[in-house]
Amino acid sequence: MIEIDGSVGEGGGQILRTSLALSMCTGQPFTLTKIRAGRAKPGLMRQHLTCVNAAAAVCGADVHGAELNSQSLVFRPGPVRAGDYEFNVGTAGSCTLVLQTVWPALMLADATSRLKLGGGTHNPMAPPFHFLERSYAPLLHKLGAKADLLLRRLGFYPAGGGEIEATIWPAKDSLQPFDLNDRGAKVESYAECFAPALPRSVARRELEQLGTSLGWSNAQLREAACRQNEGPGNALLATLVYEHVSEVFTAFGEKGVSAEQVAREVVREVRAYQVSHAALGPHLTDQWVLPLALAVWQRQCSASYTATELTDHATTNFETIQKFLPVCIQTEKTRDGWQVTVMP
Repeated sequence: MIEIDGSVGEGGGQILRTSLALSMCTGQPFTLTKIRAGRAKPGLMRQHLTCVNAAAAVCGADVHGAELNSQSLVFRPGPVRAGDYEFNVGTAGSCTLVLQTVWPALMLADATSRLKLGGGTHNPMAPPFHFLERSYAPLLHKLGAKADLLLRRLGFYPAGGGEIEATIWPAKDSLQPFDLNDRGAKVESYAECFAPALPRSVARRELEQLGTSLGWSNAQLREAACRQNEGPGNALLATLVYEHVSEVFTAFGEKGVSAEQVAREVVREVRAYQVSHAALGPHLTDQWVLPLALAVWQRQCSASYTATELTDHATTNFETIQKFLPVCIQTEKTRDGWQVTVMP
C-alpha cells in the first residue's frame, strides 16, 4: 500500500489523477490523505470524483472514500479492462482531466477502447481539448501510443455540456522512449477565438490585440466556428507548430475581464515560450513526463526532454510518479530552461 500525502508540493488534483493512473498501470494500491487540503474547497469535487469512478470502472477497483468532499481515499486496483466507456462529470468540471486519468492505463490494455466523455472541454486550470489534440496526443503517437480524439460539442463554465470522444489503441508492446530536446524548425503559428453566444466584437478585439502584439497577419487570426447553444463561453488559443512539437496556449474570458486583457495573457505565455530554445512549455513539461516514464519503465532505457520552466505542478508530479514507478527523474538547469531526464 503506497501512502501519499495530498497536501505536499502543489497539493492539487494532479496528485490524485497521477496516483489513479499509475495505480491502474502497476497494480499497486494506494492511500491518499489530505486531498486538496490547501484549496478553498478541499477534498473531492465532482470532477475529481468522476476521475475516481472512471478509474474504478476501468480496472474494477475496490475503493473507499469515493464521495464528494472526501479528503481521504483508498484505491485497490484490479486488472485493467479495455472496452467502451462513458463518463460524464455532470457539471462544467473538466472532462479532459477524466480522459487523462484513464488514458495511460487503457493504452497498456490488450485491446482498443472507446470513450465518450461529458463536461467542460475548455476550462481554466485544465488542459483544453485542443491542447490534448495538438500537443499531447501527437507526442503519445511518436511514443508508440496511438489515439484519436473528436470534439463533439464545446463545454464552458458554468454550463458545461461539452462532449468528447476518444479511441485509444493498445500500445504496451510498441512504446519506445525518445529524447525531445529540440523543437525543430518552425512550421506555422495561428490564433483562434471560440466565443459562442457572445458578441462577435469580443472575438475580433481579442484577435486584433493578439495580432498587433505578436506581429501576426490577418491570415493567422481566426474566428472559430461555434454553435450558439455551446455558449456562453470564450477561449482564445494560440497554436505554435514546430517540426518536433506543437504548443497550445490558452486564456479564458470571464465577466469583468476585457478582451484585451484576455489577449495579453496569451501573448505573455507565447513570448515566454519564444524567448527560450527548450522544446516543451510549462504545461507539456508537467504532462508529458507520465507517459514517458511508463515507456522508460517498460523498455528500461532513459529518455530526456528540455523545458522552458519547472512549475510546482511539474515537480509535484515528478515526486508522485517516483512513488509508483522504479524510475529516477532528474532535473538540471540549462542556459534558458531545464533538462528533465527519466532513467530506469
